[in-house]
Amino acid sequence: MMYATQVRITNPVRALQAFGQSVWLDYIQRSLITSGALQRLILEEGVVGVTSNPAIFEKAITGSSDYADALSLLRKEPRLDAKAGFERLAIEDIQSAADLLQPVYARTKRRDGYVSLEVSPLVAHDTQGTLQEAKRLWEAVGRDNLMIKVPATPAGIPAIEQLIGMGINVNVTLLFAQETYALVADAYLAGLEQLARRGGDLGGVASVASFFISRIDTAADAEISVLLKKSTDEEKRATLRGLQGKIAVANAKLAYQRYQALFSGSRWDALARLGATTQRLLWASTGTKNPRYRDVQYVEELIGPETVNTVPPATLDAFRDHGHPASRLTKDLDEAKAVLLAAERAGLSMTAITDRLLEEGLQSFSNAFDHLLVAVESHVRGNDPVPLNSCSYSLPTDMAAEVQSSLKEWNEADRVRRLWNHDPSLWTDGDEHRWLGWLDITDQQLAHVPLLTNLAGETWRRGFTHILLLGMGGSSLCPEVLRMTFGRQAGYPELHVLDSTDPAQIRTIEKRIQIASTLFIVSSKSGSTLEPMILKHYFFERVQRLVGVKAAVRQFIAITDPGSPLQQIAEANDFRHLYFGVPTIGGRYSALSNFGMVPAAVMGLDIAQLLESAEEMVEACFPSVPVKENPGLILGATLGVLAKHGRDKVTIVSSPDLASFGAWLEQLLAESTGKAGKGIIPVDREPVGHPAVYGADRVFIYIRLQAAPEKSQDVAINRLEREGHPIVRITVSELYDLGQEFFRWEFATAVAGAIMGLNPFDQPDVEASKLATKELTAEYERTGALPEESPIFEEGGIKLFADPGYAHMLQAAAGPTLSLGRYLAAHLNLLATGEYFALLAYLEMDPSHEAELQAMRLRVRDAKRVATCVGFGPRFLHSTGQAYKGGPNTGLFLQITCEDAVDLRVPGQSYTFGVVKAAQARGDFQVLTERDRRLLRVHLGTDVHAGLARLRSVVEQVSA
Repeated sequence: MMYATQVRITNPVRALQAFGQSVWLDYIQRSLITSGALQRLILEEGVVGVTSNPAIFEKAITGSSDYADALSLLRKEPRLDAKAGFERLAIEDIQSAADLLQPVYARTKRRDGYVSLEVSPLVAHDTQGTLQEAKRLWEAVGRDNLMIKVPATPAGIPAIEQLIGMGINVNVTLLFAQETYALVADAYLAGLEQLARRGGDLGGVASVASFFISRIDTAADAEISVLLKKSTDEEKRATLRGLQGKIAVANAKLAYQRYQALFSGSRWDALARLGATTQRLLWASTGTKNPRYRDVQYVEELIGPETVNTVPPATLDAFRDHGHPASRLTKDLDEAKAVLLAAERAGLSMTAITDRLLEEGLQSFSNAFDHLLVAVESHVRGNDPVPLNSCSYSLPTDMAAEVQSSLKEWNEADRVRRLWNHDPSLWTDGDEHRWLGWLDITDQQLAHVPLLTNLAGETWRRGFTHILLLGMGGSSLCPEVLRMTFGRQAGYPELHVLDSTDPAQIRTIEKRIQIASTLFIVSSKSGSTLEPMILKHYFFERVQRLVGVKAAVRQFIAITDPGSPLQQIAEANDFRHLYFGVPTIGGRYSALSNFGMVPAAVMGLDIAQLLESAEEMVEACFPSVPVKENPGLILGATLGVLAKHGRDKVTIVSSPDLASFGAWLEQLLAESTGKAGKGIIPVDREPVGHPAVYGADRVFIYIRLQAAPEKSQDVAINRLEREGHPIVRITVSELYDLGQEFFRWEFATAVAGAIMGLNPFDQPDVEASKLATKELTAEYERTGALPEESPIFEEGGIKLFADPGYAHMLQAAAGPTLSLGRYLAAHLNLLATGEYFALLAYLEMDPSHEAELQAMRLRVRDAKRVATCVGFGPRFLHSTGQAYKGGPNTGLFLQITCEDAVDLRVPGQSYTFGVVKAAQARGDFQVLTERDRRLLRVHLGTDVHAGLARLRSVVEQVSA
């Protein structure tokens, strides 16, 4: 499903799901249902909806013998008029189709699985008549996956608002003009607001806005033909000929831009928070009318996320046979604007065309309805298709071909099944089979949802105001993502995460919570990780001072693997709760286990929704799914193949509301692949720049929240795509669908590891850093001090440290007159094409420090044209630290440490948190230099803000 190239796909129709587009069938007939054909389309083709209109029913009833028996029965009711008779037939079909689609409706959480039934075209210009008819049909069908079709007339639009306000699903039909669409979308939003005021379930009402496509080109082409005959200006004639067959797609693309704008911003965000879903654009009339045009043109050109294409059977068959699925809806937008502008300048009035098409459409349906009623009257009288979060790819042709080749290999070797069967030979044939418990964790967790829900209720009843999670790496990053993504939930305590030994960081967190009413979660898989354990000692002492030992233990929860030291502590001290991890799940793969779900529960999230979303992705990655439709496999193959091509700097760009996801993804990719001299280097929080600042080592992952996209990011990513950079777009429908992304990326990372020939489940160099830290703290325990060290240079209170060999090289490069600037210039000048620069800051992670570091990284990126990374220590030691030490030796590192203005004692130990942080930084330094990494350490004084500002100024000067 690579969309920058033409590729062969087992089933192009089903492949549309991977691009976020739902396929609905624009047809209904009784034999379609009774023969099992519709069921097969749902199961095999991925059809997730059905639409009808008077013309379709007319053809079904008058053009087949399907209804002969039913019409005979109607003869026994002579008082039944033709309209009531038709409705009885139609309602039976609609109910049967709705029942077949009910599982789709449930699986997609009411996003798909709908059947549409249209109000009589006779009431198209009657608001009250439309309302009455719609309500009557809604009640008569009695299916919650019904959509009532209402035409987008001036009278229909206010009816749409009221119907949505009543909780009735609406398919807005006969849309042609973008201006009318804006009114329709506003009516939908206003209806949702009505429903909210009534206390209704906003997530229980759905709507689509149906843009009719081919009719626009048919009408425009007819006018173009007239203008061509009148014009003698060859330039104008050439322009007119160039517009043929392009206006409809251009109009639709720009309508989609409006959709993106209309369903963003504060008004939409308020509704989305209440559970509302967007009113998707539905492409109707997508069968090509002009035989000169490709018969799948209006399917291929309008593939994009969060859209529906309602396809007639013939077009469905054609697309299955020779369609080329690719995400094209957001491509060539400037060209689309130019097409419509050229049309207006050439004398085509889009307003006149769309107004006429609306009236013609109404007349067409009215005529069909009349013919239908005549046919029914004659007989009576005896006169004989989950979606998942969409993902699309734009790759260079050669790489796309190799990805396809890799997928073919996975298919032929049955590797997906082997992965699910825990076959270690997919990787290094080591102990990988012991670390695959994450594959089925969602199923297990769903069975335990009541337990987690009870915990949430208990936390609320106890009156906790805050939750403080003490953890590192895999134990802290998922909770941090959830905290930053969802924020505080009404009626529940606020979650905080502490994954630092920096004394200033600890003090800042302590000021944000109320100790006596805080629930502490000590989270450690091994139960012996240094940071959470000493943080536990620190806060336990604080709590017991206020409430006593017996009450203090009731404010602590532990999450750990069975048999760990933390389990023993929790049981011996009678912690409030003890939750276990799964021993066969490594820390960075533990998001959907208790390490992620317990914090999610206590902060008040809907755990069932999060896990059910994840389960959808799990099922999409099953061995039974064709390899070219497996979202985790495709992503993993893409990452693995591109990394082998040198595209190993995976640059993560996320919508603002999803920005925290990058930190979790950093750890997953870096720890899993950065070893044995290989690896993917994740680049997070690096703002998107001009295409010229990027080399041929980049892959861009754009994780876009459909409900709240950042327009500047859209523009920047599109620009990078036009310049030929590999782009992977993932559209997250709503925040709870993060559950899908946790699993998609875990699966993809395991696949990428297999392709790269490494074990994605160990982290040997993280352990080396831990050991070095332990030796240094042990030295402090013995002597009362860390080993002496001497700077290689000092200027203005800033000290520089380096390995002796590297220091000598820098001194030689810096020249006879040494300065801080010359040293930094010599260091940075070693950066070469395809390498990366990493700032390793053992400082408090606060906004001002972040801003200074970001300014430095961007200056280096733009000057040196290399990827840049920023990590705060010691947290990065448990994430990207593995790749920095064990991955490809292409990194240039600037470690930043400081004197702690205020230190904090670790209860029961002779060392302080400041000493621990210093030992961690030195241990990191030691292992990096042992791995022959190019590393310079900058040590600031106690005034960290001033020191960072000075450092930034020097970096900017030497990088100019």
